Amino acid sequence: MNIELCPLHNEHDRMRSTAIQIIEKLTQAGHKALLAGGCVRDMLLGREAKDFDVATSATPEQVVKLFPGAQTVGAHFGVVIVRLNHVHVEVATFRSDGSYSDGRRPDSVTYSTPELDAQRRDFTINGLFFDPLTEQVIDYVGGQVDLRMGLLRAIGVAKDRFEEDHLRMLRAVRFATVLGFDIEHATWESICGLAPKIKSVSIERIREEFVKTMLSPNRVRGFDLLVNSGLMEQFLPEILVLQGCEQPPQFHPEGDVFIHTRLMLSLLPAEVSLPLVMSVLLHDISKPATQTRDADTGRIRFNGHDKLGAEKTGEIMRRMKFPNDVIEPTVIAVENHMVFKDVKKMRTAKLRRFMARPSFDDELALHRVDCLGSNGWLDNYEFLLAKREELANEPMLPPRIITGADLIAQGWHAGKALGKLLTTLQTLQLEGTLKTKEEALAWVAQHAPVPDVFDAVEE
Repeated sequence: MNIELCPLHNEHDRMRSTAIQIIEKLTQAGHKALLAGGCVRDMLLGREAKDFDVATSATPEQVVKLFPGAQTVGAHFGVVIVRLNHVHVEVATFRSDGSYSDGRRPDSVTYSTPELDAQRRDFTINGLFFDPLTEQVIDYVGGQVDLRMGLLRAIGVAKDRFEEDHLRMLRAVRFATVLGFDIEHATWESICGLAPKIKSVSIERIREEFVKTMLSPNRVRGFDLLVNSGLMEQFLPEILVLQGCEQPPQFHPEGDVFIHTRLMLSLLPAEVSLPLVMSVLLHDISKPATQTRDADTGRIRFNGHDKLGAEKTGEIMRRMKFPNDVIEPTVIAVENHMVFKDVKKMRTAKLRRFMARPSFDDELALHRVDCLGSNGWLDNYEFLLAKREELANEPMLPPRIITGADLIAQGWHAGKALGKLLTTLQTLQLEGTLKTKEEALAWVAQHAPVPDVFDAVEE
């Protein structure tokens, strides 16, 4: 099977061209060199590869001799990073791996041949090579057939591949999700049987694969694979507790909290932010802990599940070592997802402050799928869209007509009293009561005389 090489026109093509230059130089020096792994898979699927890796018969020392300045950070595994044209390309010597005592990396490697190098890789679709100089695919593992069939199959004995590197189980889920492939039966059975071993992998690596899976437009399939394989239970068991947690049918005809959460995932647009998808997963995470039934009516309630859920969300995401700039907006979204039911009753100032928050767009998207995944009532969502349209030609929070410096010039002192007064003045401004600085100063003179200096000091 030939792969058509198009002219350079973007970063992807620049990376490809650089990798081919490296292959040409290695070949001219008498070594065998091929494109390897994921980039070959993606080219055959008509997808843009994220990077281009080269496999070669040259040893790391020989690669460095040809490319002075190359980084030998992975030389123990036969890997060298070559920098050319401001592009970094991983160049790895054909190898066979020794035993994997830590379930993650080989204890030793032996330089070998392309045939043996293909055998030590994870899945057949990742075990392909491509010679760009002859434009030929080199397939020792049946990867081309599996690509055509849309099948993810471990190379050799599936159990052995996953025992070598436990992270491969999550990679299998990610590839099946992103590519829309089925997982071959023996490969799937091995994942299910070995799922508890994923705990031996660092939470950072687990999180990385989990995030890639959940950011895929096909995320519901990934969610199902993680749950059904037993992998989700190992690193995010709180999701499984949602199963069987009943909800009031008049508000949630779709079923229990787990079904509701999964349905919300399916209603998200293809492209989402990480805080949004995480807030969907975790917004009702404390419903099981807060579930009560009214003794007389039998009505199910979850009082305080939003506040407790925000705390629990923070705990879970810190445990998984998410960065703070992902944790914070996710926690805020979970904490505020019940506030949306009250937006029509909010005073103008409170509503504008609510809508002006940096995380509001994601929170609004969360509210939309929360409604669509339950009773379908979108009146509050539509109200907010209309309000945003109404205010589209002005800042949601316009510049203050009066500042702390203005008040200090009138004799006020910095402190809590000054902060409260500024909030009051902003409220009056947002509601249209005060329109100019002069009006604000007059209002202060009438309604908020300068406090005694001793009171200001005590504060």
